[in-house]
Amino acid sequence: MTKSRLEAFSDGVIAIIITIMVLELKVPHGADFEALRPLVPVFLSYVLSFVFVGIYWNNHHHMLHVARHIDGRVMWANLHLLFWLSLTPAVTGWMGDNPFAPVPVALYGVVLLCAAIAYVILGKTLVAAHGDESALARAFGRDVKGKISLALYVVAIPLAAASTTVSCVLYVLVAIMWLVPDPRMAKAVEPDRR
Repeated sequence: MTKSRLEAFSDGVIAIIITIMVLELKVPHGADFEALRPLVPVFLSYVLSFVFVGIYWNNHHHMLHVARHIDGRVMWANLHLLFWLSLTPAVTGWMGDNPFAPVPVALYGVVLLCAAIAYVILGKTLVAAHGDESALARAFGRDVKGKISLALYVVAIPLAAASTTVSCVLYVLVAIMWLVPDPRMAKAVEPDRR
């Protein structure tokens, strides 16, 4: 399988994930702003999940752009990531329908944590396929932002039992952290553009 085919497959799966999430947004019953009130938690859950899926799509694109080739291990690591991302619509809907309920908020965090771990595994698998001196290895570096994200998820998940608000704030913090463009991959791509 070529790298471009893996990218196209991943793009398709991510597009379907986003489509499923938006289909969970129901049309309000009523024509005033009060009819929107029950949809606020569902919409906020959707926005957060859309941002997370978008971040993964963006970083996945950049990572594969730097990669020169893939192998079977990379394909399985990529499927592992897509598996966890594909659970996003289910936990998004559950959390939105049960705002600030501890179990849905915690399970949402578990899916985020597992997707983050899967992304790290995909990155390490790609680096292993390219070597420790590759542009990909240099781009990943120590991956401080990735490690901080994992730590915040690990804290937020059990914290949901005591304060779902704090857990959700930590999830949002991770999203904000990743919304700031990560220059590591851009620097690795730069020599190709010259």
